[in-house]
Amino acid sequence: QLQLEESGGGLVQAGGSLRLSCTGSDRRFGAYTMAWFRQAPGKEREFVGSILAGGSRTAYGDSVKGRFTISRNNVSKTLYLQMNDLKPDDTAVYYCAARIGNTGSYIWGQGTQVTISS
Repeated sequence: QLQLEESGGGLVQAGGSLRLSCTGSDRRFGAYTMAWFRQAPGKEREFVGSILAGGSRTAYGDSVKGRFTISRNNVSKTLYLQMNDLKPDDTAVYYCAARIGNTGSYIWGQGTQVTISS
């Protein structure tokens, strides 16, 4: 099964930027629609955004539209999340995920912590 590993999390001041990466274990990565989710303490997991396998289309959650950008490089098997104008409410563990066909199920990474200070 494809394995995913996130990196790039950390502590940033409000208004700053951060870029997360997610690397896939093998070239099957290129066949998956990929997504980012996040989960803040005491809250349910929230959809951040997604990108089709070929990178032709993206979608975003309302809370991040206009601030976050998803991209991917299938040659390097890497998914990115560029986060700009960060807010304290963006503090969460961020997970990348590979969507398994149309099942609604995902393969998950282990997550990376993002903390935004005010």
